[in-house]
Amino acid sequence: MYQINIETHFSSAHRLRHYNGECERLHGHNWKVQISVASEVLNDLGMVMDFKDLKSNVKPLIEKLDHQYINDIYPFNEINPTTENISKYLFDEFSKLINTDLIKVTKVEIWESPTSSASYTQS
Repeated sequence: MYQINIETHFSSAHRLRHYNGECERLHGHNWKVQISVASEVLNDLGMVMDFKDLKSNVKPLIEKLDHQYINDIYPFNEINPTTENISKYLFDEFSKLINTDLIKVTKVEIWESPTSSASYTQS
């Protein structure tokens, strides 16, 4: 299995509902996002996919979250905007954009700080 990874980032605010602590108050993060994409075969150029194409596919979704209050964006107006839930949301949305019969998003990992991250993978 071949795998490629890209990193991107966005800045946004959120608050955790029903959390007993500081994170229930409005606060922000500079989120780092890593997207992993895999394929068992390479294309005619010897790539899983072009990094440029991968980046251009994920850019609109990242822009949707950048400099926003995440609690106002669906589905986070209904579910808690935890790092875990955001990683699953991005995994699902990136998969809709990128997945083909041969290429699959395999993991999305998000750091809310330099030392704390959550990821979502599908087995």
